[in-house]
Amino acid sequence: MHDRICGVHAVYEALASDRLPIERIHIARESRSAKLKEILDLARDRGVPVRWEERLIIDRMADGAVHQGIIAISAAMSYADFEVLFQPDKPLVVLLDGVEDPHNLGAVMRTAEACNASGVVVPERHSAPLSATVVKASAGASAYIPVVRVKNLVNAIDEMKERGLWVVGVDPAGSKDWTAFDYKGPVAVVLGGEHRGLRRLVRERCDVLVRLPMLGKIASLNISVAAGVVLYEVMRQRGIH
Repeated sequence: MHDRICGVHAVYEALASDRLPIERIHIARESRSAKLKEILDLARDRGVPVRWEERLIIDRMADGAVHQGIIAISAAMSYADFEVLFQPDKPLVVLLDGVEDPHNLGAVMRTAEACNASGVVVPERHSAPLSATVVKASAGASAYIPVVRVKNLVNAIDEMKERGLWVVGVDPAGSKDWTAFDYKGPVAVVLGGEHRGLRRLVRERCDVLVRLPMLGKIASLNISVAAGVVLYEVMRQRGIH
């Protein structure tokens, strides 16, 4: 299966990271982006063919997506190995329990990469695949943040606990506010899916549940926003500036 990566920034990051297998790049003949020369240089260095096309062809290939006159065709993005999560001295792992919207997955990956997380973990079932939509929504972060897919999220949590990580679930029923936990050590943050939140077994495996107070009439935040709130608290406590 092939994916389309649309947009100047997304294509540049995909080429720069050398993580995605880019097969070719299509560019509208009249494109004048300031980053175009860098993209062409990277494509030449990696041996990626470039095709100059009429704008109508690029529009048709994009199928409604915002493309800025450039589209890269890649094979499906590959998942990382589980061991990559434990490479840092103090891992910070983000686990997603059933995030099925590719825009949400991409947005969480963007936040996780910005906070220097070790990686994002998703289950095989009930998770958005690593598609071009995810790549676009991640705004280039997909080229850098490892995404690990596991058969069973509960088993993955158990292994993380055995290897010294504290597992923190973000849940409205949490016993303490998100700022009341000490994130300075190795930690895994678990966030639930768009509709059901954390599943019971996942919730029960967490060492602690923290809550994000909701003072208005809406019951929950978008998952990428919730991820940002918690992950930046981790950064604050760890003194990362």
